[in-house]
Amino acid sequence: MKAYVFPGQGAQFVGMGKDLYDSYPLARDLFEQANDILSFRITDIMFGGTPEDLKQTKVTQPAVFLHSIIASKVLTIAQPDMVAGHSLGEYSALVACGAVSFEDTLKLVSKRAKAMQKACDLQPSTMAAILGLQDDRVDELCQTVSGEVVVAANFNCPGQVVISGTIQGVEKACEVLKANGAKRAIRLQVGGAFHSPLMQPAAEQLSKAILATKFSEPNCPIYQNVNAYPQTDPEAIRQNLLMQLTAPVRWTQTIKNMVIDGATEFYEYGPGDVLKGLIRKIDSTVMIG
Repeated sequence: MKAYVFPGQGAQFVGMGKDLYDSYPLARDLFEQANDILSFRITDIMFGGTPEDLKQTKVTQPAVFLHSIIASKVLTIAQPDMVAGHSLGEYSALVACGAVSFEDTLKLVSKRAKAMQKACDLQPSTMAAILGLQDDRVDELCQTVSGEVVVAANFNCPGQVVISGTIQGVEKACEVLKANGAKRAIRLQVGGAFHSPLMQPAAEQLSKAILATKFSEPNCPIYQNVNAYPQTDPEAIRQNLLMQLTAPVRWTQTIKNMVIDGATEFYEYGPGDVLKGLIRKIDSTVMIG
């Protein structure tokens, strides 16, 4: 069985999507449609902007989404048997399985990016990658940090968990985690504490748009970040998406569940190949295309 997976923010690079735009009429149509929906020419920034231009959250998230979903549309023939996306990538997965239209999802992604940027501006915050500790241990030790917000945010693969919270909270947690056996604690160059309670203002703002968006029954199961389980019920998919911004990304368990349910081939669509590396660490027996 074929599984399509889609990356999140951080996979972007200048020039992304230019080859698709130049080679496929469908890609050109979708990129131009996106320019109209967003009311600015995101293609100009994607294809020839500066790295700083592309790092703007209002640009980064729609850019990664566009590259991912357009690549999946023009580079594949067969439909996937199941889909999943890492954080922002879940929105690409929603389109790939037919749960939400391309146009509606792009509007959601744009609103998500702007809402997250506002939340980041409200509270200085950050994230850090913790290497060499078990998932439960990272979660447990984060809870010992008092007086600050810090949580396990991304369970990426065995031995790699990203924590998220206030700057002081993350710094304190890094010291605690290293003292308890973490091999490394690496501060990430991100604008805020994604997938933590500090994203609640963004979640509240985005929830109105999600509730107003039409969700349809997908043509295959989508494995969602908040619980790593397959879902085909439109209302359940919507409710899981409402919780996504403040809940952890359970990527390790997602891939394990997809394999248990029959996935033997994984294909990553989008800029970069970060997810391929994570999947290899989660299950080395599957084929990765």
